[in-house]
Amino acid sequence: MQEYQAYKDQCGPGLATKINLREFLIEAGLRSTTAILLAGFAYVAVQQWLADPTRITLLLLVFANCLTLGLSLFVRVPKKRDWHPVTVLCSLGASYYFLAIQLAPGDRLVPEIFGAGLQAAGLAWQIYAKFTLRFSFGILPANRGIVSHGAYRIVRHPIYLGYAIADIGFLLTNFGVQNLLVYAGLYALQYVRITREEALLSNDSEYLRYREKVRYRVLPGIY
Repeated sequence: MQEYQAYKDQCGPGLATKINLREFLIEAGLRSTTAILLAGFAYVAVQQWLADPTRITLLLLVFANCLTLGLSLFVRVPKKRDWHPVTVLCSLGASYYFLAIQLAPGDRLVPEIFGAGLQAAGLAWQIYAKFTLRFSFGILPANRGIVSHGAYRIVRHPIYLGYAIADIGFLLTNFGVQNLLVYAGLYALQYVRITREEALLSNDSEYLRYREKVRYRVLPGIY
């Protein structure tokens, strides 16, 4: 049970007494499942790329999901997390959406290099936002401490903006009905995810002050 003790220690003395074995098993199971699914997806995507090395967007898609889910394997335990069934389902669906993406060649609505450029721009923004957060992010909405500098001075959820830019780049060069439906469903889930996350954070007075300063959630001047 050394891992369990380390998990309790990571939470800090104020939370250690509230941690139970069930929560530890859920956390360990979630992280293990993430690692397995991500590895399987990466293998299949790379095989598709080897069949057509011009499809740079496939490699960038793999990198994007490794960046998002791979880093979530090492995040710190939050102070408070939303375990509501709706939140859990939306978060899992939005995190593992890549399993439903059609990786076989689709229609290229724009040149590959243009789509890859959008992906790279979205990834660069994500990296900047995640560097600002350091290890204060994860799959489920949670209060991991309020961050208000860096990318978070512009919008309250800058990582989602990076996701959108990168996803548009991939979809434009790998277009098809299946992928269109996958991304439409993804952003419906992301909307719920953002709403639930804000509801959780609104219990924190520091976040309320931050929300007054930064008006927009994802798109500056729009939303």
